[in-house]
Amino acid sequence: MGYMSIQTVAVFCGSKDGLDPNFLKEATAFGNLLGTAGMNLVYGGGNKGLMGALANGAMAAGVKVIGVIPELLIAWEHQHEGITELHVVSDMHVRKKMMYELCDAALVLPGGNGTLDELFEMLTWNTLKIHDKKIILLNCNGFYDHLLAHMHVMQVQGFLYENFEDRLMVATTAKEAMDLLESF
Repeated sequence: MGYMSIQTVAVFCGSKDGLDPNFLKEATAFGNLLGTAGMNLVYGGGNKGLMGALANGAMAAGVKVIGVIPELLIAWEHQHEGITELHVVSDMHVRKKMMYELCDAALVLPGGNGTLDELFEMLTWNTLKIHDKKIILLNCNGFYDHLLAHMHVMQVQGFLYENFEDRLMVATTAKEAMDLLESF
């Protein structure tokens, strides 16, 4: 058979709203689309910013929402009390590892340093064959244009072991991202 449908998606995103209102809109929309597709969500466990919008969208759509939050970030990200499951873990490394283990694919929404850390760790683990989970970057309103351009520079300058575009798919809307997920 070989085909395994995606049941749980890990989403990495900011615990802040960002300045572009489309970021919140797309985060909420993706949460809702998970419900339509019958997929569950694993995310960072916060109730602020894109994290909160995403989780609330998924909860409203009736899917299982699993949060994984390190003790250190409870004060910053305000753990979400209204989700299906919340795992409070010791540190960021445990958080990322648990999120990877619980998901079948990953989506990256706009965010800050933590979101980039999660994106690049997923890509690195993928390259090293630690896992081969699909990764989608939601490049909402060009948020990741410069990052993608730099990744092309890393490719052209010979620093990547493979074409990153084989590992990282890019969508511009939540709907496009869901279409990619459903195509796997």
